[in-house]
Amino acid sequence: MTVTLRFLGQSAFLLDDGQHKLLLDPFITGNPVCPVQLEEALNWDISAVLISHAHGDHWGNALDFGKKGVPVIGTAEIGNYAKAKGTEHAVGMNIGGTYKAEWGSVYLTPAWHSSSFPDGTYGGMPTGMVIEFGAQRLYFAGDTCLFGDMKLIGDRKLDAALLPVGDHYTMGPEEAARCLELLRPRVAIPMHYATFPALTGDPEVFAREGRKQGVDVRVLKPGDTTQL
Repeated sequence: MTVTLRFLGQSAFLLDDGQHKLLLDPFITGNPVCPVQLEEALNWDISAVLISHAHGDHWGNALDFGKKGVPVIGTAEIGNYAKAKGTEHAVGMNIGGTYKAEWGSVYLTPAWHSSSFPDGTYGGMPTGMVIEFGAQRLYFAGDTCLFGDMKLIGDRKLDAALLPVGDHYTMGPEEAARCLELLRPRVAIPMHYATFPALTGDPEVFAREGRKQGVDVRVLKPGDTTQL
């Protein structure tokens, strides 16, 4: 089964397998490079919103979708916060746990970062995610640096890895390319770059270094789609 992935800028992605749609880190309102308006996005038939951590540029518009009945999935703290704010179908879980649904599953991995909501509420540990969707296995790293246990994530035989490359708040392109040695994905896609002035990491550097390893690196502009 083919999965179509659409990049919405920063770390926001729309995944579509032809039957279900997943929204990752839905930073739409306030995202200067996002190609869609919230009103349009709210009309998408979303099966679940997956949240890597609580920072505003990842939590984004999660509540707007949650209040429409879309499940919002993240750490226990994210799930509890979403429920308290009116999201009936929020799902709180934790690192090492797997949530299964009709569309597939999501397994939470560690990420080296921080996590708090825009109002200062603690958001639990930041996470990455291994997502089973449309017969594809994707690793969505969230915000992180390189860490050795990525090798264990790579042992899951990844079809794709989505990695931050912007530096300052996350790793940069060279360090992200080193992650590929551990993750060993078929396809890699850079994210979390060029949205704000501090995010100066060059995705083409990541692409060049990743392709030396034989990885199919695809640099997407906000609004671009690719198929896995």
